[in-house]
Amino acid sequence: MSGRSLVICDQEEGYAAAFAVFLTRKKELAFQVQVCDSLSQVTSVLEEHPIDILLLGGSYPAGERGKLKAGSIFVLTESCNVKTNPKEMAVYKYQSGEAILAEIISSCSREDEAGDLYIRSVKTRKARVIGIFSPVHRSGKTSYGLKLGQELAASANVLYLNMELYGGIGGYFPEEGHTLADALYYSRQENKNLGLILTTLVKHMGALDYLLPVRVSEDIKSVPLEEWTGMILQIVEQSIYEVLILDIDEGLKDVYGLLRLCTEICVPTAKDPEAKAKLLQMEGEMHLLGFDDVRKKMKKKELLI
Repeated sequence: MSGRSLVICDQEEGYAAAFAVFLTRKKELAFQVQVCDSLSQVTSVLEEHPIDILLLGGSYPAGERGKLKAGSIFVLTESCNVKTNPKEMAVYKYQSGEAILAEIISSCSREDEAGDLYIRSVKTRKARVIGIFSPVHRSGKTSYGLKLGQELAASANVLYLNMELYGGIGGYFPEEGHTLADALYYSRQENKNLGLILTTLVKHMGALDYLLPVRVSEDIKSVPLEEWTGMILQIVEQSIYEVLILDIDEGLKDVYGLLRLCTEICVPTAKDPEAKAKLLQMEGEMHLLGFDDVRKKMKKKELLI
């Protein structure tokens, strides 16, 4: 058996299978998932190859669980009263798959077992960083960015980040979930692998991965360019994503510097004279401020509003 191994064994019918399906849909993960229906079957697997991560139902007796050896052992508990052995870590089983995975990743990270254990190195070329930006309001920028992301995701690993002050949670995006603010938070932490953590943060729109926009605009209004740069570089260097789409708001601090990080810039606009005047004013401002290199990367996209 090649690659790293994760084994799930739980007495509740269907639970292990359902969690295995959740894990196999996470294309960022680089281990093979196997389901066992008894501790004796786990023992048989161990006779064939090592188990890197073992998830065991808390209803199995601690004495029997203690006979099993694995790189990391997590006990899926239904309450806080389950007795755990010294090398076992308890995880509440009736929470979201993302929450369970986050606990597993966090525990393995503390023990320096993360990194190559999870992230699959699949990049074959330099990542594209596509900026979506326009001074023209109601230009269809968000819908254009999402459509572009879905098209590109048919043949590449794509992550869409909505960096608007008011991205419209409840409109294009669901109410619940992790936001861009969470990614910024983790990117600031030392000894954290943001590419790994993204596994537990992203949502999916078909083949396209995305993070929700922030819920409070103050979370990103004054974020300095160096923090945006740090987060983007971590995603490019540590994650599986070959294409990163940044839906950028004009109200962000040092927005032209942020656009300079992009390998290409798409500018949705309209045909009316007011829209053309705003674009001309923006281009003139870029020239005066020394951002001609950014202006040259811009490609205008006239959309039907």
